[in-house]
Amino acid sequence: MTTPRQPSGSGSGSGSGSGSARRQPPRSGTARPVAGRGQPAKGQPAKGQAVRGQSGKVQPAKVQPAKAQSPKAQSPKAQPAKGQPARGQSAKAQPARSASVGRTPRAPQQRRPEGRPPARSQAAVRPRPKSRPPHRPKALRLAEPKRRLRVITVVLSLVFSVFAGRLVQLQLVDADALAADANTNRYQNIPITAERGSITSSDGVALAATVDAYDITADPAMFTPEATGIPDAPEQAAALLSPILGVAKEKIAADLHTPKTRYKRLAAQQTPAAKTQISDLKTGLEKKAGTRACQAQKKLIGKPADQGGRTRVDNECANPLAGVFNRETQKRIYPAEGLAANLVGFVNGEGEGAGGLELQYQKQLAGKDGHSSYAQAGGRLVPTAGGSMDPAVSGSDIKLTVNRDIQWAAQRAITDQVANSGAEKGYVVVQDVKTGQVIAMASAPGFNPNDLSLAKQSQMGNPALVDAYEPGSTAKLMSLAAVLDTGKANWDTKVTVPYPLIRAGQEFRDDVVHGTWYLTLAGVLAKSSNIGTIEAIETLGDGDQLKANQILDGYMRKFGVAQPTGVNFPGETAGKLKKPEDLVASEKYNIAFGQGPLQMNALQATSVYSTIANGGVRVAPSIVQGITGPDGKYAPTPAGEQTRVVSEQTAKTLTSMLESVVDDEQGTGGKAAIPGYRVAGKTGTANRGAADGKGYDGYTASFIGFAPADAPRYTVSCTLQGPVNGHFGGQLCGPVFKQVMEFTLKTMQVPPSGSQAPNLAVEWKP
Repeated sequence: MTTPRQPSGSGSGSGSGSGSARRQPPRSGTARPVAGRGQPAKGQPAKGQAVRGQSGKVQPAKVQPAKAQSPKAQSPKAQPAKGQPARGQSAKAQPARSASVGRTPRAPQQRRPEGRPPARSQAAVRPRPKSRPPHRPKALRLAEPKRRLRVITVVLSLVFSVFAGRLVQLQLVDADALAADANTNRYQNIPITAERGSITSSDGVALAATVDAYDITADPAMFTPEATGIPDAPEQAAALLSPILGVAKEKIAADLHTPKTRYKRLAAQQTPAAKTQISDLKTGLEKKAGTRACQAQKKLIGKPADQGGRTRVDNECANPLAGVFNRETQKRIYPAEGLAANLVGFVNGEGEGAGGLELQYQKQLAGKDGHSSYAQAGGRLVPTAGGSMDPAVSGSDIKLTVNRDIQWAAQRAITDQVANSGAEKGYVVVQDVKTGQVIAMASAPGFNPNDLSLAKQSQMGNPALVDAYEPGSTAKLMSLAAVLDTGKANWDTKVTVPYPLIRAGQEFRDDVVHGTWYLTLAGVLAKSSNIGTIEAIETLGDGDQLKANQILDGYMRKFGVAQPTGVNFPGETAGKLKKPEDLVASEKYNIAFGQGPLQMNALQATSVYSTIANGGVRVAPSIVQGITGPDGKYAPTPAGEQTRVVSEQTAKTLTSMLESVVDDEQGTGGKAAIPGYRVAGKTGTANRGAADGKGYDGYTASFIGFAPADAPRYTVSCTLQGPVNGHFGGQLCGPVFKQVMEFTLKTMQVPPSGSQAPNLAVEWKP
């Protein structure tokens, strides 16, 4: 920077006198180097000071503003204080104005008191250009530990301050708002359905099983306008779900309009395909609702109108299925469809037993449900929030005594005969005479428990156990058993059978018009004579009919009439047997041949013949062979209770008499004969009681028998209710018995009989 020149010309600074200033020697063309930045040149007066030797007042020089000088360039000793005159000048001296062309050095600056700013010079001063400082190599400076510790301390303090502030905000400032938001983050208790046990046949093949399915559930609190942004979320969701679930839209919408309930099951036991369809639909709606435009709409909900607030989002941005979920569960299926359906039963829409063995063993099959709880936010699982689970206990497996193949044969045979005879219904029972186990129990018409919508209410029961009917002539076995067991007669006792027979003012007839028959007691049974049976029963009381009826009543009850069978099947009837004292008029007599005050179910009637086949010992029937618990342990069902009904000899005699029904040409059961096997059985043709309980309407046709007669193994009964194409038991049920028994003997590999039937005489000549 160059030193400013003084202005040329005359003036107060150039005049003569004692106070004139001492002239400076002339300068060369180049400026002298400055001693230091911001310091006056040697001999030059400072700003605002008079030149030594000048008199008068000092006029301030016009100085152009200069750039700030570094502190090192200033020397406090060389600068006079502000407002003080230079050495040798009077206090009133005026600063000289430069008139010469040459440059004059700057006057030394006045020393100013400490703390006061330097006075600005009025003279115009042209700033000097900056001089580039000399390049000096940078020295390597080592880090200072104390400084570094201070920096780290400050940084950590700031971080902890942020955390502390956030904690205060969460716990104190925003606590209420956060608590309100957390209202949607709740623990939900979800039930865990226990896997239902299976029902199998005797060989372990499933007749009823459980497969994976899905319950479609919802959280109604997620369908409110506040949660969805639309006022009609339940209705929109119902419209989407109804076609998939097969549930009415109104019902779904009503379930979703319950915001205080956090769990609703919209549909149970849906297929995996339905679950996948709903999941895909929900995912598509989530993608649309997650776009930026839709998210922007959601942020505007609830804001004032002047801020662009909205009351709802567009339908394109709504996801009415956000609150719909699925829960894995089970579905009951019946692999054999209608096979043994009347016995196995079915479940309702909730998966609970509603009929048959499904209902009877509901507690064992269902097991014990569990539950789980989890935290959810906006319909999504919060994995880090924890939860709890009480695992479900699977149900027990029920193993039946039913043989699947024999059940199929029985069901096919009775179904065909019901169709051929035009009967209202029919049933077949197959029983093991030694164990009392039911090998088959078939009914027609049947139903498919996989699709109950196609079944009629009347088809969904088990008529073999539920129906109580008058057995007719098949009950004559009990009457003649009482006569034989009490010793009142033998198989060859001669019986004269008139037509008709008058008793108690009533006329009794046989099924065919005939003259006087001369029959043995075996012949009475073979020809199924009602009149001959009445005459045989009268011998029990030695002329006292009440006494005779009391003895007969005792035997019938020991055979199981009017007593529970022991299988405890839902809706099972115990039948009816009027007490002897209550019998009136014709009831005292027609009870002997299975009409009037006597009613039984098909299993009871079958058990009577099994008792004779078992040597006179009744074994309580059973349907369940055993139960496998959830721990895998198998517990067999206890053997049926045994009761001696008649003596072994009586049973043997009755067996031979029953063979005459099938083998003798005068017998009524010829159509039940099986080549190679001795068959013992009895036909039955009874008047069928009217539905209103008044009088009779139609017939009940039946046949019950066992084989092989020389070593009995199985009993088969056939019953047809209301046939129209014929009505005699031997004609209609005899063939069914033969078909089922023959199949049973072969399936169970029972060897043929090794002897011939005794061929008892059925008539005698007077």
